[in-house]
Amino acid sequence: MTSSNHSKLVWISLGLIAGIVSSQFWPHETVQGVTTDRNNQTAMVTVPTGSGVGEVESVFVLDFKTGQLTGATMNSQTGRFTRFYRRDIRADFGIAPQSRPSFTITAGAVPFSTAGKIQAADAVLYISELTTGKVAAYAYPYTESDKVLPTLPIGLLDLYAFREVSPAN
Repeated sequence: MTSSNHSKLVWISLGLIAGIVSSQFWPHETVQGVTTDRNNQTAMVTVPTGSGVGEVESVFVLDFKTGQLTGATMNSQTGRFTRFYRRDIRADFGIAPQSRPSFTITAGAVPFSTAGKIQAADAVLYISELTTGKVAAYAYPYTESDKVLPTLPIGLLDLYAFREVSPAN
């Protein structure tokens, strides 16, 4: 091995060691994943829930025909659903019973303050409806417990119009 090759190998090794050492002090960011799936009758979304986002996961299903948004939270200790949620969202959007709404749903992480009486999950559900041109944000309560609780309401946080809809729609 020539001294030139030996010198290159030493510098590469020192660079690798310096990179590994500095990566230990670099700020780490947790990766979070939300999955969404749909067909022509329902949509389903999963979302990390609770303090220490990612440790507990909730699943929500939106029934397009009935406008029912239902959900459940999986307890990581017991492997069972222990929290259940429900809301009829048709009234939130002003949708008539005979109409055919067109929904989309996704979730986001929002670390809410726990100063109030009810501790909200560190997540928000966003639902849009095409015929009304509105988007709504929903929150749901969450506290850790192994006990199964009765179904809790999903709360409407806010609503905005993402486009104007003509009266014919």
